[in-house]
Amino acid sequence: MDLSRKGKRLADFFYVIDRAKIRELADAIKDPNPIYRETAAAQEAGYPDIIAPPTFATSINLCGGPGFHELCESLGADPLRVLHAEQEYEYFQVISPGDRLRVTIDVADIYSKGGKMGAMQFAFLETTITNQEGEKVLIGRSTILEKQISKGP
Repeated sequence: MDLSRKGKRLADFFYVIDRAKIRELADAIKDPNPIYRETAAAQEAGYPDIIAPPTFATSINLCGGPGFHELCESLGADPLRVLHAEQEYEYFQVISPGDRLRVTIDVADIYSKGGKMGAMQFAFLETTITNQEGEKVLIGRSTILEKQISKGP
C-alpha cells in the first residue's frame, strides 16, 4: 500500500436510496422484519416509511462507490493480497427511500507492521454519509489488510 495516502480522500459521490434496493437487501440477508418492506409496519414502529437494514451502507459503497479494484488501486494495494478485516457503523439517523446521500471515503490511517506471519499493511477507511439536508446519517469504519510477500532469507 502507498503509505502517503494517509489523510487523503478516496471517493466522494451521491447515492439516492431506492425502496426496491432496501427490500432486495432485506431479502438477501433473509431478515423477515416488516419495517424493511411494509410502510404500515414501519409507521407502526414510529418511522414515516420503510427503513434500510443496518448493513445497507455496504450496499451504498458497493453500488455507488469505487469498485474493489479501483479502491485497491487508490490505496496502491495488490487486490490478490487484500482482505477486508473489519467493518463497523455508527448511525445517527435511519436511511429511508428517497434520501439523497453524499458519501465520502477517507483514509484515516495507513501503516505497515511486521511479525511472525510476515509484514502486513493496514488501511483504516472512514466513510461519512450525510443526507440532503447536510445532516450526518452515519460513519462507517473499515480496516483493509494487505499481506506482503516474503522475499526469502
